[in-house]
Amino acid sequence: MVKTIIFDFGNVFINLDIEGALLHALKTFNIESLSNEMTAFNNLYEQGLISTDEFLEFYTENFPKLSKEDLIEVWNFMLKDFPKHRLEFLQNLKKENKYKLILLSNTNALHIKWIKENIPFYEDFKNCFNAFYLSHEIHLVKPNNNIFEFVLNENNLKAKACLFIDDNKDNINTAESLGFKTWHINPNTEDVVNLFNTKNHLFD
Repeated sequence: MVKTIIFDFGNVFINLDIEGALLHALKTFNIESLSNEMTAFNNLYEQGLISTDEFLEFYTENFPKLSKEDLIEVWNFMLKDFPKHRLEFLQNLKKENKYKLILLSNTNALHIKWIKENIPFYEDFKNCFNAFYLSHEIHLVKPNNNIFEFVLNENNLKAKACLFIDDNKDNINTAESLGFKTWHINPNTEDVVNLFNTKNHLFD
């Protein structure tokens, strides 16, 4: 029986377009697509394997006319959707007090800073969860640590009693390999608030 629901932050609750934001920042350099080197570097940043300062340094060294302020400002472009009805869904779910609610996020320091400053109900959203883990912080302290195993150990949980919800199939596969129940959503067609209207067998 599921006792804990673990949500991924990116795209389940907020749609972040990392590549779109960078291309928006680099448009003055007539760049229409990211190089393999940029993509690899961005992936390291998303995973928390490099710091925000290293991320900014990489782009400002490669594009001397691009300032850190330019890059930070363009993160405004990344906020695509943060519908308030999802906050209400979480608040109602917490009131039921049937499950422990945990949020995992690859969201890094730049994103979190912008989100905190621009979403008036961010703290209310965060308070819906019993625990909130930023994977980039975990990776920077423990680079070889699997975030799923970290969360299980931190909360003394059994994977089979956890439901993990994400739009990323790779993350879903990793969670399933560890014994989690999972629900793979498509954020464009299937909203997380439909969780209790479908796939009810997940809670058996």
